[in-house]
Order: sequence, then structure tokens, then C-alpha cells
Amino acid sequence: MDALALLKKDHQNVEKLFARFEKNPSKAIADKFVRELSIHAAVEEQLFYPAIRKAAEENKLEEADDKVLEALEEHHVAKWVLSEIEKLDEDDERFEAKCMVLIESVRHHVKEEEGELFRSVRRLMKRNQLAELGRLMQKAKKIAPTRPHPRAPDEPPGNLLAGGMAAVMDKGRDMIKGLANGRARRKSGGREVNA
Repeated sequence: MDALALLKKDHQNVEKLFARFEKNPSKAIADKFVRELSIHAAVEEQLFYPAIRKAAEENKLEEADDKVLEALEEHHVAKWVLSEIEKLDEDDERFEAKCMVLIESVRHHVKEEEGELFRSVRRLMKRNQLAELGRLMQKAKKIAPTRPHPRAPDEPPGNLLAGGMAAVMDKGRDMIKGLANGRARRKSGGREVNA
């Protein structure tokens, strides 16, 4: 799967979570889109955007570089909101409102990314380059941070170092949360519980 197809698939998966949330807002669904968007953003920032910027520089296509910079700023804002959503309880009066603002922002970002930016990428990169980039991105998703880290750098080389450390911490937190949820489920007779 090439890089653009991989990102579109991610966008579709997140959109499905957004639609579920809009029908039945819950912390469980919000936790899922926080995780998916955190992984997605990290992979874009570590691999996709730097590849575009390099190709844009080589081909003197400044508009593509400008679009990447705008996308990085949209990621920055989204990661702050994601980190706030992650900390909120479902019954917090701002929980749904904050999630809806995030959803609107991400939909705007996806529309721009899949439009102008993807068109530029198709002009800048050959099919084999996109395929190789997609392969690298697929591998990176397996080891990417699973939580938002808005204070971390979003460009190489800083994001590679910070992302690696964040991913290790996130995996540990995810494991502890999974163990706590398993215990809570056993105590509740198998019903899903959010810890």
C-alpha cells in the first residue's frame, strides 16, 4: 500500500470513529480516536512530511512545503486538544464539546491534506517512492507513540528521538491500563469498563 493510500485508510478509520461518537458520545470511542490520531500524526511527522519537504525542495515547489507547514500547525493544535480529551472524564461538561471541536478540525485537515497536498505529492514523487514510503510508514505505525505529546518536537531529528521515548512510555501506560481494564472486567462479570 503506498503512502497516500495508507493515509486515506487511516482517515477513513478515524472518520468511522467520529461518526460513532456523534451517534453515541463515549469516552471509550474518544480513547480510540485519540490513539489512532496520535499514531497517525507521529507517522506523518516522522516520515511523510519530511519526505514531502525534501521532494519539494529538490523540485522547487514551495507551495507543497507551505502546505506541510500548515499541516504541522494543524497537528500541533490537534495534539493539544487530544491531550485535553485524554484527561477528561466522560461526564465532564466540556467533554463532548471538546471532542466535537476536534472532529471539525480534523475533518478540515483531512479535506485539505487529501486535496491540495496529495495532488502536490503525486507530482513530486514517483509511484515506487510512494510505495517505499508507505512500507516504511506501515512499519513505523507499529512502534509509534499511542498518545498525544503536544510539547514534543514535530520535525526531524527531534521528533524521531522524542517519538521513540514517548512510544516506550505510551506502550507501558497502555499495558498498565489494559491490565487494570482486565481486572475491572473480571470483577464486573465481563462487561466493558473504562479505567
